[in-house]
Amino acid sequence: MLLLTTFTTLFVIMDPPGTIPVFLALTPRMDRGQKRRAARYATFTSFGVIIAFAVLGKYLLNLLHISFPALQLSGGFLLFLVAMQLLMGKEMSTGQSSDERVNVALVPLGTPLLAGPGAIVAVMVSVDQGGSTIQGWVAVLLAVLLMHIVIWMTMRFSIVLSRILGEGGVMLLTRISGLLLAAIATQMMAEAVYAFVRGYV
Repeated sequence: MLLLTTFTTLFVIMDPPGTIPVFLALTPRMDRGQKRRAARYATFTSFGVIIAFAVLGKYLLNLLHISFPALQLSGGFLLFLVAMQLLMGKEMSTGQSSDERVNVALVPLGTPLLAGPGAIVAVMVSVDQGGSTIQGWVAVLLAVLLMHIVIWMTMRFSIVLSRILGEGGVMLLTRISGLLLAAIATQMMAEAVYAFVRGYV
């Protein structure tokens, strides 16, 4: 039951179909091999960040005196900067080497878009619900693993979609994804500000 609940919650928060236009927008000049590598890097980055926070999240945030609203606000601000670049038509994949171009898969795609505050908090809550038992940990880890397999398959599918759409279609998706990212970022920052205000009232 915990496995299903965690997986469903992560699916809603991470929104695999919503990653398709964003992935295409961040990788317009990559060839097929580079896009596959970017999909792997983004998946591994997201998986690693979420698991790290599941295990050490509470201790790390307490050690650094960082609240969840602060984490959410910073993540929203980073996404908003990315959204502005997409809307203004600035390519984020024009690095001088293939490895540099793939790095957009680490930030902002791997985190904070996939492994964002919402997904991190959801997994930490699931760990608490599991009572830190072996069965609970196994359920949460399986849910996170299955979710990232879905994410990886979705991004791999987007490579086929990019060939169908062509350069013009990808450019249109880039502008749309920029608008959607701006809305997501604004929502994240608004919720963080509300949480800050509620904490002091």
